[in-house]
Amino acid sequence: MSKLAASALVLSALLTGTAAAEPVRPTVVLVHGAFADSSSWNGVIAALQSKGYPVVAAANPLRSVASDAAYVSDIVGSIDGPVVLVGHSYGGQVITTAANGHDNVKSLVYVAAFAPDAGEAAADLAGKFPGGTLGEALAAPVKLNSGGVDLYIDQGKFRAQFAHDVPEADAARMAVGQRPITEAALTEKSGDPAWKRLPSWFVYGDGDKNIPARALEFMADRAGSRHTVVVKGASHVVMVSSPDVVADLIDEAAR
Repeated sequence: MSKLAASALVLSALLTGTAAAEPVRPTVVLVHGAFADSSSWNGVIAALQSKGYPVVAAANPLRSVASDAAYVSDIVGSIDGPVVLVGHSYGGQVITTAANGHDNVKSLVYVAAFAPDAGEAAADLAGKFPGGTLGEALAAPVKLNSGGVDLYIDQGKFRAQFAHDVPEADAARMAVGQRPITEAALTEKSGDPAWKRLPSWFVYGDGDKNIPARALEFMADRAGSRHTVVVKGASHVVMVSSPDVVADLIDEAAR
């Protein structure tokens, strides 16, 4: 091939974009925790989509660690290409299990989330350090016909406990639409943690009243967090009050 022809091919490739094609962006799978739902990710979703990421916000059943993780695992298994798993609160325990057995999961992001080791439960970690006040904010348990109870945050205490940095009207709607979690899920022990083999990132607020900041710091350090972001004064729903901060960290983990 002549130099002229080769140059023409290079120019054509540059013009068509084939010479420097964008790498495939991983799909970001968002897993909400207790007392929230998938809409809690709305700000993060918008920010990620603006960056070109495909996003799936899983409807976490909040019934048990094993069954919830199996559900999220099925979602991950249905996705072609790389995945970044992101969990909020109890959703962190779910992704810690759900990532196992999937080679396409490339990284984990914990958003004010539990990152338990084998044999640990969310309730154990929440009480490991002082500062958590969730027990005082819970409404009367709802008894289930199948056995056990569902837990809710008292609507009148919801904003102060869960979302003090969210506008009052928005927090009031969140309180009404909160998803309950079974007590059994919060006391169920974890199995082999995926953070021992996958790189992890952490973000949380130092005003968190559900999981004390000291507990979140402990879990991030233990997991060897590649980058931990602490948002000054942020509540447990840091993804609602600071969605761009959370989305930027997910973007970092995805790259």
